[in-house]
Amino acid sequence: MDYIIFIILAYLLGSIPTGLIVGKVGYQKDIREHGSGNLGATNTFRVLGMKAGITVTIVDILKGTLAAVLPILFQAENVYPLLVGIFAAIGHMYPIFAKFKGGKAVATSSGVILGVNPLLFAIMICSFLIILYFTKYVSLASMLTGIIAIIVSIVQQDIGLIVVISILTAFVIYRHQANIKRIINKTEPKIKWM
Repeated sequence: MDYIIFIILAYLLGSIPTGLIVGKVGYQKDIREHGSGNLGATNTFRVLGMKAGITVTIVDILKGTLAAVLPILFQAENVYPLLVGIFAAIGHMYPIFAKFKGGKAVATSSGVILGVNPLLFAIMICSFLIILYFTKYVSLASMLTGIIAIIVSIVQQDIGLIVVISILTAFVIYRHQANIKRIINKTEPKIKWM
């Protein structure tokens, strides 16, 4: 019963469409009608600019973090935080509050990791920024960072972490199928601010 409650809460947290809210409230724009049409942070940066993009990124990360730490906050020792966190990522990808069309769960997934393993989160952020600097592809940096996170979790010898990060990385790669095709065809947009 505890699992069901925390899973529902995590899904609802993940479903909060941060990019949609920031766009409509702060800029009178529905970002689903601009850029890639995606509700995530990357499209927010593209459509609304740096300030909005940073805001959406931080809130999307914190959605995952809060979902993962809910069992800890409520002292539900029988509930595995990382497992609950997966449902925040699912909520972000398929949000009930935005007709089940959401983002790619990169920031929310990393937030889940922040909630349970801050060191790994720091490694992921550094990896993402380094890859982004050299490739200029946000999508590629996101996917490779997930793979690096799997490798680090294997080194840390935490079976639960390995399984959950593998699932989250699979989500991220699956949601980037169109980006992968564009990278291969050399039509994927590159960032210009780094």
